[in-house]
Amino acid sequence: MLEIRELTKSYEQNLAVDQVSFTVEDGTIGILLGPNGAGKSTVIKSIAGLLKYKGEVRIDGFPARSMQAKRIFGYVPELPALFQTLSVEEHLEYIRRAYQIEVTQQEIDDLLRRLELDDKRGKMGSELSKGMMQKVSICCALLIRPRVLLLDEPMVGLDPKAIKELKEIVLELKNQGATILISTHMLEMVEELWDTVYVMEKGKILAVYRRDQVGDQNLDELFFSVTEREEKDNQEEETS
Repeated sequence: MLEIRELTKSYEQNLAVDQVSFTVEDGTIGILLGPNGAGKSTVIKSIAGLLKYKGEVRIDGFPARSMQAKRIFGYVPELPALFQTLSVEEHLEYIRRAYQIEVTQQEIDDLLRRLELDDKRGKMGSELSKGMMQKVSICCALLIRPRVLLLDEPMVGLDPKAIKELKEIVLELKNQGATILISTHMLEMVEELWDTVYVMEKGKILAVYRRDQVGDQNLDELFFSVTEREEKDNQEEETS
């Protein structure tokens, strides 16, 4: 389970995230949805411990900054950051040692093969394309067998086959009871994945939708019904 309570983050005088609270349950996929600049990445980076913030984040009941939480938490950032002088396989070895994971070479081989990195295992980080770097970042997050997985715009830069594979992996993790939160503005990429959607705009959660409560409405309808209503309300306030 992923719990966010009263998360607030400012950059100098700019309030980027304003008292955001939501919960993603075990065995579900939450989608943090919003346009660029809505505050999604600030929320994600705060959860991942990359930013200082006010409020509380708990991962499977543990404070997000605790070692207990970090051991079961996987994170795929929007912009992958690899070690330029480590090979693909050495990145996985680095994660294995850092997290003290018991994993077989066969499991590593299967993971590389699944994301079509098998023939790239000797390539250095500096030699990889953006898409390949993204795949390595995904492999590193999956290697720890996360109970909570955070994905920030994970499908940007991936080829269609890799997108399909990543969707299958996400659904497998869900079926194993993991908690997944995906931040994106690409509605079509997550249409078949979501259980709960958190619509974000201007640093706030404007609406929360559960798939089992909205019938046949798709993400486009849900998203634009909220954001267009917000835009209309703002225009009325400005003219009043």
